[in-house]
Amino acid sequence: MRKILITAILGALCTGPAVADPVADNTAEAREIVKQFFGDLKGKLQAAMKEGGPTNAIGVCRNEAPGIARSTSEQTGWSVGRTSLQLRNFQNRADDWERQALEEFDQRKAAGEDITKMEKAEVVSVNGQETFRYMKAIPTAALCLNCHGAELKPEVKAKLDELYPTDQATGYQEGDIRGAFTLSKTL
Repeated sequence: MRKILITAILGALCTGPAVADPVADNTAEAREIVKQFFGDLKGKLQAAMKEGGPTNAIGVCRNEAPGIARSTSEQTGWSVGRTSLQLRNFQNRADDWERQALEEFDQRKAAGEDITKMEKAEVVSVNGQETFRYMKAIPTAALCLNCHGAELKPEVKAKLDELYPTDQATGYQEGDIRGAFTLSKTL
């Protein structure tokens, strides 16, 4: 018995305290935040589609999505948003880290990786501060093609031309990477 106790004590002393892994620790939380943000946004989009079709849904992305991101950020303490390589709203322009992640997602898709599982998480230095960065790819679903597809209804095209004269976010096919949810938190 004494030998077992000594072995247990020596084992505990040799291994020391567990070392925290900021990537693993924060990735799980980031995934939950994405789920919340996407769930809120998807619910609003579906309701708008049901109520008034794709032209009504455009208003959700334009007017409500930024508020949902802001509210989610305030609730969680994270910076939450969306970005893409083909922008509709240029306020969502990718920074260098996000652009690299999006380009990497495109390469991973070309290599056959499942978009629905595609994410990137990393601790980087931002203005001298350790910051956790996370991105989750947004796959283009059939519903998305109403406003982001190659062939748009004339009324949808007219509304997009009116609201987004420099729109780059069309021409997608189901299964393309539409963009990504992007989150960050200072550690």
